[in-house]
Amino acid sequence: MYESLHQGKVVTLDKIDNFVDGAAVKRVGDLNFAIAAQVVDRMLLVPEGKVCSEMLRLYNDEGLVVEPAGALAIAALEQIRDEIQGKTVVCVVSGSNNDINRTEEIRDRALLYEGLQHYFIIKFPQRAGALRDFLNNVLGPTDDITHFEYTKKHNRETGPALVGLQIAKADDYAGLIERMNTSHIEYQVVNEQRMLFELLV
Repeated sequence: MYESLHQGKVVTLDKIDNFVDGAAVKRVGDLNFAIAAQVVDRMLLVPEGKVCSEMLRLYNDEGLVVEPAGALAIAALEQIRDEIQGKTVVCVVSGSNNDINRTEEIRDRALLYEGLQHYFIIKFPQRAGALRDFLNNVLGPTDDITHFEYTKKHNRETGPALVGLQIAKADDYAGLIERMNTSHIEYQVVNEQRMLFELLV
């Protein structure tokens, strides 16, 4: 709908991510578009990670179980915070069609969006104590390993590991990277490589 309103005509998207399945369509209906074009003043795009953060907040703070599309309206408020300050705002929160099996995915997407979950491919020296050195020299007091996948390679000096790290505050990321660099650790940031991320995580 956003792209159709932007172009002033119904368009068909090449691909979509259907995580927010209640609002994700490749082509909006003709009647829906005609009505929206007349009555909608503005439409906002909301990152899926922000939707996930809002779903978790609604559950933890309000006891509400909502599906991704149901959290869209509230998730968009952050973008227009300054415009609505001091005003009365009404958001429609609807839809509780949320599969409990998606909870871990929702949490992961929220943490990634908030800059709290990071995945790395790290080359570990294949010697006793290498992991202990990493824990002692790289991890901060509030950092947590959430994923660790490693297979020892024979006849090699190093072996790659997929490591997921959760930090307490987004600002802690710079310190984490600085400690890895100072410790001369060879690594790749998986979060920044979409295809690699989807393959490994």
